[in-house]
Amino acid sequence: MNNAYKNIFPGNPLYTGNIPTPNQSIVNNTELPMEQSYIENILRLNKGKKVTVHMTFPDSNEFRDREFRGVIEQSGRDHIILSDPTTGNWYLLLMIYVDFITFDEQINYSQEFIPNN
Repeated sequence: MNNAYKNIFPGNPLYTGNIPTPNQSIVNNTELPMEQSYIENILRLNKGKKVTVHMTFPDSNEFRDREFRGVIEQSGRDHIILSDPTTGNWYLLLMIYVDFITFDEQINYSQEFIPNN
């Protein structure tokens, strides 16, 4: 492994093919901020709120830009689960296609996400 990666990314690297990628786990290192304002955490703080998820699917001509409206049920590192109470539909949306998310009310956000707090 290239020594440059050891200096930049703490922890053990994950490998995809021949290219090392940084370990996504939380690291207790005083040189790095402990900020954890990942989208998944913000969405978890707002579970139960109505949102519109704006997405782009670049490989699709028919469904290139889409909006999904619903209630946040769950979220993970790579996905969001929405339910639409008006239609009864449930959506499993992949984060890779998310452009942005709009909320119908104020967004809950944790002070712990703000560095030096």
